Amino acid sequence: MKEYGTLEGIKAYKAETVVLGTGAAGYNAACLLKKGGAEDLLIVTEGKKAGTSRNTGSDKQTYYKLSLAGGDLDSVRSLAEDLYKGRCVDGDIALCEAALSSASFLRLADMGVPFPVNRYGEYIGYKTDHDPYRRATSAGPYTSKFMTECLEREAEEHGIEVLDGYQAVRILVRNNEVKGIVCLNRKSSELVAVLCRSLVFATGGPAGIYSMSVYPESQFGSTGIAFEAGCIGKNLTEWQYGLASVKPRWNVSGSYMQVLPRFVSVGDDGVEHDFLSEYVYSREKMLSLIFLKGYQWPFDVRKLQSGSSIIDILCYLELEKGRKVYLDYMHNPDFREIPWNAISEEASSYLKASGAQGNTPIERLKKLNMPAYAFYLDKGVDLEREYLEIALSAQHNNGGLAIDSWWQSNVDGLFPVGECAASHGVYRPGGSALNAGQCGSRRASSWILTHRTGGWTPDPDGLGSQIKEIKDIIAASGDGCLDADEVYKHARNLMSLNGSVIRNSELLRKTLSEVDGILSGFSNIKVSSPSRIWMLFELRNALITQKVYLASMLDYLENGAQSRGSAIYTQENGDIKVENLDSRFSYFLEDESRESMIQEVELRGNDLLFSRRKPRPIPSSDDFFENVWARYRKDKCVY
Repeated sequence: MKEYGTLEGIKAYKAETVVLGTGAAGYNAACLLKKGGAEDLLIVTEGKKAGTSRNTGSDKQTYYKLSLAGGDLDSVRSLAEDLYKGRCVDGDIALCEAALSSASFLRLADMGVPFPVNRYGEYIGYKTDHDPYRRATSAGPYTSKFMTECLEREAEEHGIEVLDGYQAVRILVRNNEVKGIVCLNRKSSELVAVLCRSLVFATGGPAGIYSMSVYPESQFGSTGIAFEAGCIGKNLTEWQYGLASVKPRWNVSGSYMQVLPRFVSVGDDGVEHDFLSEYVYSREKMLSLIFLKGYQWPFDVRKLQSGSSIIDILCYLELEKGRKVYLDYMHNPDFREIPWNAISEEASSYLKASGAQGNTPIERLKKLNMPAYAFYLDKGVDLEREYLEIALSAQHNNGGLAIDSWWQSNVDGLFPVGECAASHGVYRPGGSALNAGQCGSRRASSWILTHRTGGWTPDPDGLGSQIKEIKDIIAASGDGCLDADEVYKHARNLMSLNGSVIRNSELLRKTLSEVDGILSGFSNIKVSSPSRIWMLFELRNALITQKVYLASMLDYLENGAQSRGSAIYTQENGDIKVENLDSRFSYFLEDESRESMIQEVELRGNDLLFSRRKPRPIPSSDDFFENVWARYRKDKCVY
């Protein structure tokens, strides 16, 4: 990192290309840039060991890619079409993710990520959600962690410089082009500026906006400062929510559900409620749905009326009552034996074939998937002796910052990669996020290497006022009367209650108004000491993000919303009413025979501008070899 001097009284440095974030997507971009010849390169991160890629997973964390085993008649075009079917997906992005999936996957395998192969060297696969083939594979519960560690080692081998412990608090932009970032040293609270020509924005999803969340506590996200810089948001209404343990934060998918645990809620009075048995379904049907929850882990409104997603809502309603919800692996549901001959054939035959028809859920779990039991034991939770607290949690944002087919945003030089990039739509195959992060960072690095390296000099003119705004926020932080931590906790709770799975116009409008009020009076917020200044900026970023996301949900609802994906938009006159639930659960289900529309939003000052457009179609491939070869020899097809 080269010194530049000072700007508005703070130290300034320069690096032609900055990668913000040290997850799998960020490290991949940095390594590919370095291998491609980028010399003036810097990685900036709040914490090298933080973030979702390194600290999250599930029973069998999935990587989704083109089929590489067996006789499935798969193709790049077929994979692109299946991604495109997720609704509100741009076809050019789907084609890029399909085309680069094998190369990106095999790069990781060659680096040491232990994806399983059979005796002949085929990378075997299995079906995941929204997957017509066996494209999914896994290196176990820590797949993304293994990816990040392998990519980090490569970055270290390349000698790529990492500025660790620095939180980006402002993106410096002039004339709609990125010029640098302002960062806060988390330990000293010192501000520094890093001037750059290109910014690879690999900060993950907006994890910090929800209290009920499966994102690791070290993950906050930085989407708010991207909105502030002028980046357009796309598909912000589309999330994935599912059941996850609270401590540690972990998806309770796969084996954790297939072994048929007991669901129990406990109120302040200490009374236990077997609340699933209070629903109108027979015990046999509910047991079958618990099993299906392992496959169908994300909440899906299409599976609410008579499917497994009723379990998510029944858990949510218990939480709404102020009770805590737990999984009990020591006892069968209702403390009764499992009627193996009466539950679904799928459930009984699967557990029988696995030899996992023990007398209790913990016996079945140990037989079916011993590492799943060992994971919690390693975290200090013995499922053989204690309940596991769970919640209906935010897990993944399918939307994010709008990108083109080279993963560049509408702000020149700013490239969102990984979860913060809006490459998905309403539905996505499980594990496609890991593929998207690798493919997107590969595309961004290709464009930067071809178009944005060489002959650059920093140009800081006119950036002083943006830096001064950040300094003014810090200066006012000692005069407020509202504690930043308490405000943050309150805002996150509001978002989880009113802006997650169940959405209605009244509560969305009320929550948006409250968030707007906190933002407009931000000078009233204080931190307990200078060492907590970083929390002030995490709160500010979260509030900006919440404002844009809540407004997007409200705009969607007020413009003919129909329930889809992981969200119910409640409407009194809805033509679907869920059996035995209160009147809130009245809604219209989106007609998937009609063409989907992508919602986009831009933050301009305090105002939000919304627009809609049709998804871009999948491009027709230019597959005449001689033409492609000629272009490739000239410019490596980057144009």
